Amino acid sequence: MHIINLFAMSTLSASLLLLSGQSVAQEQHHSMPMPHQSGQSTEVQDDHSQHQTESAVPETAVKEKPMQSVQHEHPSSDEADHAAHIKEHGGQIYQQTTVESKWLRNDDGKGVLKSELETRIGTDENKVFIKVHADQAESQQAEYDAKVLYSRMVSDFWDVQAGLRYLNNQNREVDQEQVGAIVGIHGLAPYFFETDAYLFVGQDQQMSFTLETERDLLLTQKLILKPYLDLNVIFSDDSNYAKKSGLNTAQLGLETRYEINKKVMPFVDVAYGYNKGNEETAWQPQSSSENEWLYGAGIHFKF
Repeated sequence: MHIINLFAMSTLSASLLLLSGQSVAQEQHHSMPMPHQSGQSTEVQDDHSQHQTESAVPETAVKEKPMQSVQHEHPSSDEADHAAHIKEHGGQIYQQTTVESKWLRNDDGKGVLKSELETRIGTDENKVFIKVHADQAESQQAEYDAKVLYSRMVSDFWDVQAGLRYLNNQNREVDQEQVGAIVGIHGLAPYFFETDAYLFVGQDQQMSFTLETERDLLLTQKLILKPYLDLNVIFSDDSNYAKKSGLNTAQLGLETRYEINKKVMPFVDVAYGYNKGNEETAWQPQSSSENEWLYGAGIHFKF
């Protein structure tokens, strides 16, 4: 029993010593001097600050380098923006075609079928015009007048045009086909008169001037009056079918059309016409001037 008591006391003493040792170690751990920790933290912060300072220059260089490379790779970004702006504001390509056909009769009951096709394609600044006129009087073959024009905008309301004019008249025995140069202007005169004025120069010293002008007057949104004026002035003509110089033809008229929609527009037409006549040549007799009233109707298509 004495031995057992000694063993128990030894075991109890060892346990007390072990517990007291752990407590002292914990107290020593918690009571470690703070200067060592603060110094270590300051050293870490200094290393971090130095790392940020050292890395600042490479980041700036990296940032500047892509900017330089972007400017080098895309020098025309402003030009692309300008091109996109032009495309959205008048630079797009568009096309429009109009077809008109009307039948006119004079006081003597003679009639003529007049047909006209006009198509234009391009931008607001640059366009191509194709114009074809066909006149067919009763008991005669048709006469054709075709123009191909390049049109360049020179102001908000005016285009300068230049191209070729082709004439075909199967009623003639000679010189049935003729080709010449044409130059003129197309646009809106004051008070919104749509105007075409052309100077034509062809073979056999043919030189003439044509003027076509018209204006829409709205009575309602669908019923529209259109006064118009067509003139043809001859400066010189030494061809086998020469026309008299001066004001050769003139027609002043008034169309009244009803727009079923913006594509189909029937109309009636009343006009007063003047024709000075032709010179006497080996292929035609001389003709005197004539004045006549013309009445008719037609239809206008727009695509």
